[in-house]
Amino acid sequence: METMETAYPALNELFVFLNTTITQISIYYSRIPGSAILLKYIKNSHQDDPFRTALELLLVFFAIIYLFTNKYRTDNNFIELTPQEVEELVDEWQPDPLVPQLSDDDKRELEKIPVINGPQGLKVKLINGKSLINFSSFDFLGLLTNVTIKEKAIETLKKYGVGSCGPPGFYGTFDVHTEFEKKVSEFLGTEDTIIYSQGFSTISSAIPSFCKRGDILVIDEGCNFAIQKGVQISRSVIKWFKHNDMEDLERILQKIKNEDIETGRKLTRRFIISEGIFENYGDIALLPKLVELKKLYKYRLILDESLSFGIMGKRGAGLTDYFDINPTDVDMIVGSMCNALCSSGGFCSGSFEITEHQRISGLAYCYSASLPAMLTVSASESLNILKRNPQFPLTINQNTILFKQILKNVKYLLLNCSKDSPVIHLRINEEIVRVGDIQDKERCLQDIVDEAINNGILLTRAKYVRSQELFGVEPSIRICISAGFTKKEIEKAASVIKNAVTKVLKNKTH
Repeated sequence: METMETAYPALNELFVFLNTTITQISIYYSRIPGSAILLKYIKNSHQDDPFRTALELLLVFFAIIYLFTNKYRTDNNFIELTPQEVEELVDEWQPDPLVPQLSDDDKRELEKIPVINGPQGLKVKLINGKSLINFSSFDFLGLLTNVTIKEKAIETLKKYGVGSCGPPGFYGTFDVHTEFEKKVSEFLGTEDTIIYSQGFSTISSAIPSFCKRGDILVIDEGCNFAIQKGVQISRSVIKWFKHNDMEDLERILQKIKNEDIETGRKLTRRFIISEGIFENYGDIALLPKLVELKKLYKYRLILDESLSFGIMGKRGAGLTDYFDINPTDVDMIVGSMCNALCSSGGFCSGSFEITEHQRISGLAYCYSASLPAMLTVSASESLNILKRNPQFPLTINQNTILFKQILKNVKYLLLNCSKDSPVIHLRINEEIVRVGDIQDKERCLQDIVDEAINNGILLTRAKYVRSQELFGVEPSIRICISAGFTKKEIEKAASVIKNAVTKVLKNKTH
């Protein structure tokens, strides 16, 4: 033993030093408040999960390195400018305009825009005192000026106030919201419904709440701007099929299926997206074929019924009512309360799982104040009136047929719409009329609008954000037929439009 101690004197001194140091550290550590609890935590943690101890030590090590590492500084990267150079840069700087410069056509159009004095409706009065029949409004049921709805709205305003002051998921949901959701579900024949406070953001929020990166969306090229924005936000794989062309849709679905087999691609969520009545074309989606292909290729179907809800079918329940299809065959029925229900906001109806998922992942639902109670009650009362007056859809259809019969022989224009659609787009027939570019077509159509206004009929051109539209849409005059129009008013409007078209375009033929 003495020989070993003599042979390794330095090692003995090291052991003594380490033992003394550790003892001193233990004494000092024990004096720290809570040290015993921390030590017990470390022992138990290491015993239960050694990997966690290693990870925590690694994080502590990283924190120490980060704390003592020199920070990146930009102080030395500045370029020193003389006062004269600063003044020159300030003089040269020109701010970008808040809005783009108006073109000559825009200025002319703004000068001619009619200004309404008083409430909206099927009959309006301009500030110059001229009365017009309004064929530019989506007031399909003629309820914008309904007295009962106004009285209900005023009562609700006095009871609940103006706004909800909060998102639906927090403190913005009132009893009128849940009652209206139940009414819509019962009317459509679906399991549940969720309502949004803005019509545009309903579909543009519902789509990305389900569709994520890697999912596949097969969409009609004719879909409206809100759907286009929704699919862009989703960042999914997007496939477009030709407008209302079911053969092209089936071709794309089969192509995707073949690619899955060839590449062994992972199965993801897949959706077919279409509109009930297409806002940009006025035609009706072929829902029976959409449902057939959806079932055949195992896709989910999203149908935007913003325009068709309230006006299509025997009861006005939309395309499922019109084609006599079980509503459960459509996974998501999206609608707007801004049109037939003459209120604001939108809804998404489907299974309970569909709606509940949106209550926690729909951006426009979670981060927007809920729909004001008075607007909810207005939509609810409009739906009640529709239920009590099942003849409304039939009246709209009769007015639509009469209007088209009068205009069908106008050779200068094409009537773009389906047979029973009350949304009609009048587009220039280029086989007969000699026109130039889009701006030239817009000018000709605006001249027709102005001429119709001079003769007591309020029309509007369909407006598009062309810089952001994914597909080019031909200029048109959009006409909406309402159940509130009389036969005499329909005949007058069609005759005025026919005469205005002839007057403007007769000298522009080939």
